[in-house]
Amino acid sequence: MQKLVPTPVGDARVTVHAAEHPRVLLALGHGAGGGVEARDLQALAAALPAGGVSVALVEQPWRVAGKRLGPAPKTLDQAWLPVAAALAAEGLPLVVGGRSAGARVACRTGLASGAVAVLALAFPLHPPGKPEKSRVEELLNTGLPTLVVQGGADTFGTPEEFPGLPEGHRLVEVPYGSHGFAVPKRAPVGQEETLAGLVAAVADWLGAVPSKG
Repeated sequence: MQKLVPTPVGDARVTVHAAEHPRVLLALGHGAGGGVEARDLQALAAALPAGGVSVALVEQPWRVAGKRLGPAPKTLDQAWLPVAAALAAEGLPLVVGGRSAGARVACRTGLASGAVAVLALAFPLHPPGKPEKSRVEELLNTGLPTLVVQGGADTFGTPEEFPGLPEGHRLVEVPYGSHGFAVPKRAPVGQEETLAGLVAAVADWLGAVPSKG
């Protein structure tokens, strides 16, 4: 099911992959360099509904309008919050997340959106080659249970670069994975196996997310 949701900066597009008997709704945003066709987002949308998790893939208004470059973080947040509110109104426990820039949006707005948890895929801890420009405070201050899924070879920050995380936060490494969770041909694990491991880690974590109230 696909629908447009009005926001102050244009319409966002939401594609829902519905579970037959949903217990959780997971909303996922995309990164700054691509859309919801990213391999990790598609893998989660394909697999999770069978386990009772409906997945809403959210395209930011700038992508819907056909623009190549994303706007400033504040504008991304303005677009995300009305979408999250519309999804939360459906009554299921809402988990917000996304990959890269979408993960940052979810971290910044999780509490305001009424979510019960945050999923950060390929969190861009810093720009490549610039570890001094850390964005870790966004991750540390979600105020919600948070799962970080990070590629072992992510140039935006490897798992080893993350500081100690607060209680309720968890970090899962995707061995050999790039920022897009691609693995090199020489890796001892293949692409399908890598994505299956990512999906399994997220599904396991979602099985323990708190319900509302």
